[in-house]
Amino acid sequence: MLGILNETEIETLLHAEVTGRIGCHADGRTYVVPVTYAYHDGCVYGHSGHGLKLQMMRHSPEVCFEVEHLEDLARWRSVIAWGRFEELHGAEAAVGMQRLLDRLRPLMVSATARPSHGTSHGHGADVHGQQAVVYRIRLSEKTGRFEER
Repeated sequence: MLGILNETEIETLLHAEVTGRIGCHADGRTYVVPVTYAYHDGCVYGHSGHGLKLQMMRHSPEVCFEVEHLEDLARWRSVIAWGRFEELHGAEAAVGMQRLLDRLRPLMVSATARPSHGTSHGHGADVHGQQAVVYRIRLSEKTGRFEER
């Protein structure tokens, strides 16, 4: 049976998962990229090194966010949401990074299982030596679907 997730089920899925995909579009080009995230009060929090994703979101901050939970091909849940990218600075960036670290900490079982950038004091540096960016996506619209058999 295919169905539509209600608001509570959508919120539950957004809180339960730690990986999703951001879809961004700028200059006639669409880019979809997987990210780790934390969800709090209708917002997705993440961090990024400098690259195409950050460049596109700065240029065109209206983005799409997708997350799913797949048990098997006949049992899955998916949420697609739309929102606005905001680059965070100062105290807001520190709070956002702490939310992300608190959410990911249970999955950090070894030194090699840690995010590759942005987890040290001051949010760390990316592979190019530039300061990693902490961001928030304020979700304005959410929809969800599921399949159960």
